[in-house]
Amino acid sequence: MTTAITGPDKEARRPGRAGTRIGISAQRGRRIGFLVVLLVLLVLVGAASIAVGAKSMPLDAVWHALWSPTGVENDVVVRSLRLPRTVLGIEVGIALGVAGALMQGHTRNPLAEPGVLGVSAGAGFFVVVGIFAFGITSLYGYVWFAFAGALVANVVVFLLGSLGRGGPTPVTLALAGVALTYLLHALSSAIVLSDTETLDAYRFWDVGSLVGRDTGITTQISPFLLAGLGLAVANAPGLNLLALGEDISRGLGQNILLTRLTGLAAVTLLAGVAVAAAGPIAFVGLVVAHLARLHTGPDYRWLLPTAGLAGAVLLLAADVLGRVVVRPGELQVGIVLAFVGAPFFVVLVRRRRLVRL
Repeated sequence: MTTAITGPDKEARRPGRAGTRIGISAQRGRRIGFLVVLLVLLVLVGAASIAVGAKSMPLDAVWHALWSPTGVENDVVVRSLRLPRTVLGIEVGIALGVAGALMQGHTRNPLAEPGVLGVSAGAGFFVVVGIFAFGITSLYGYVWFAFAGALVANVVVFLLGSLGRGGPTPVTLALAGVALTYLLHALSSAIVLSDTETLDAYRFWDVGSLVGRDTGITTQISPFLLAGLGLAVANAPGLNLLALGEDISRGLGQNILLTRLTGLAAVTLLAGVAVAAAGPIAFVGLVVAHLARLHTGPDYRWLLPTAGLAGAVLLLAADVLGRVVVRPGELQVGIVLAFVGAPFFVVLVRRRRLVRL
């Protein structure tokens, strides 16, 4: 026998439902608002990236170069150098930001990101092997070797971090990533120091930089970037279920193996294309994934786009800062980000209770 809820009891339950709806709407509004803020910041740092460089030029000359070029020197500098560099920074920042968020979700490790867990080092080492053993000099050649290196490093770090009774933990994965990174850097150095031609091709790429790249590189990496982002979007609902635990996720009908493989493919594409295009750049995914999670919560449907935009903003801002601090010279973006990311990494490690995601 059921009893209908009437009178005061019925009225008492309505505010709870209304309050829940209001809370969800407010949370969605905060998430959208933060995305809008990131878009505005991206426009501002993008404009600064186009306007600021070793060659000083007035803003009206930059505007003229963008909208009504006549082929003068300023037009060539803006359209052939600064604009492609800015677009490349946006693409690489998005790739590293999304890859970092995916890695943290799949490994349940707050320290995970391509640079920290050895994925970038693996991609870089395979690129060196491609240059040394096969004479690869084009981006398309770099990309496939970078993909292979990112995939191998992903698997090796997870296997090493899983040794022992406790299985993979944030500490064991971080230690495995650091150990693999140092090993691969040592092997890369041994190869490039033994061959002058490999050293010449490698040294301009290894530091992690947006400068000196071919003007058509942004178009060449776009298909790989879009494929990686598509897999990341498809992976977001599965990651939300995995956050509840594998047993619950499996009970809800989630194909865990497929979710893991999709995430691995997305990270491989995103990290591989970023390393192939700009060299190994660390700490972007680590910093922006935590910043995004702070504002969006654990929902990966919001976390991934937020981390991508934040990665683009951070990378471009670091690149602009590197042009300003040692002007008229340049400090490479990989070096600038090391000054930003290393203290952030230390703060995370020194927390008394390193949270599991």
